[in-house]
Amino acid sequence: MRDEVGDHRARVAEAAAQLRAAPDGPLALDKRTSNLFRDRQRGRRHRLDLGALNHVLAQDPAAGWVDAEGMTTYEDLVAATLACGTMPAVVPQLKTITIGGAAAGVGIEATSFRHGLVHDTLREIEVLLPGGEVVVCSPDNDYSDLFFGFPNSYGTLGYALRLRAATLPVLPVVHLRHRRLDTERFFDELAAACASDADFVDGVVFARGEQVLSTGHFVPEGRWRSDYTFENIYWRSLRVREEDFLATGDYLWRWDTDWFWCSRNFGAQQPLLRRLLGRGRLNSRTYTRWMRFNARWRLAQRLARWRGRYRESVIQDVDIPWRHAPAFLDFLHREIGILPVWICPVRGELPGRCFPLYRLAAAPLYVNFGFWDAIETRRPLEPAHFNRLIEQEVLRREGIKSLYSDSFFTREAFAQSYGMASYERLKRKYDPQRRAPDLYDKCVRRI
Repeated sequence: MRDEVGDHRARVAEAAAQLRAAPDGPLALDKRTSNLFRDRQRGRRHRLDLGALNHVLAQDPAAGWVDAEGMTTYEDLVAATLACGTMPAVVPQLKTITIGGAAAGVGIEATSFRHGLVHDTLREIEVLLPGGEVVVCSPDNDYSDLFFGFPNSYGTLGYALRLRAATLPVLPVVHLRHRRLDTERFFDELAAACASDADFVDGVVFARGEQVLSTGHFVPEGRWRSDYTFENIYWRSLRVREEDFLATGDYLWRWDTDWFWCSRNFGAQQPLLRRLLGRGRLNSRTYTRWMRFNARWRLAQRLARWRGRYRESVIQDVDIPWRHAPAFLDFLHREIGILPVWICPVRGELPGRCFPLYRLAAAPLYVNFGFWDAIETRRPLEPAHFNRLIEQEVLRREGIKSLYSDSFFTREAFAQSYGMASYERLKRKYDPQRRAPDLYDKCVRRI
């Protein structure tokens, strides 16, 4: 039997030595894949390779936890936990997301109405600080300030080497029910579903006045099991089915096959191209590579200009207090026009569990709106016109947005939304030499 703890300690020692030996200058994580949708300015950075820290170390199904290294993908983490009859309490939608990335950023899914965001499910984080020291932080030890300050820090306070996350018992099948609702009833029914015994709750806005609310329950077996990993497309099924059954693993990755619905931008939902690509290429890994290629060569922008159009990419996830959700959806229809929109309810902040860089303190229930596309106009607008409109409306509605994509906040608005007073205290304590970048510089200025 392998000594997983000993192997982990050796990998940690190597990572710490690598960082201590790094030359002076800005740090960056050397990742082979990334689920960030904001490009950073090119410049001299020392890139830290933590790729070897990608192992599931231990799990205790009875106690409800799993230990995994920071670069472990959720694809591998889910496979390991399902084999023991459990799943991470919150499993982000895409297989290539790492547990360390979800902790340093924000991770959400259809269990979030009960369990919160990924960082709400963590019990312990082992962190490699920018100076090369390694500390283990938990909610009640000497490094509790770093435990609560780590989420939404995006590597600017250090890197997660190991995390202990809560797990939930599972059954083999998820029984889904899809209800088509008008706008007047949708958010009330969403809140009611969150108060029910459902194991999963999410929804999709397909058009003004057309929403689908989906609830899922674990069951030991289903009357059938649908397959959305090849020719059939999950998001389309929501408009034609009232009931469905998926194997638990297939349910957790129901959005990965088509990157929600964004694969349509590459033509990958056309039956012939789908067959040519084959099952193995229908996943977020493939679309991410295509997206990076397009970003590098600006193919979509060039095509739009050739057609006399101006194109702005809008890739956003925002969390809005439930009471403001109808007004925010009306704003999206009126000013933005991107459809479909993913809807995912999120539990608000619990007493004693304040994460200062990503606070959900204004309501017991938030609604996540996910919308990802490009908007084309016939005349040029100010740079980031639509993204700035969204940010202003999010602030007006007491919400907060994820920082995995482009942001355009002023420094003052950013400081107010993302707890920069707390962040500066953490930065002085855990990165006094400022080896890692500043959060505003990284996420807004992109340097």
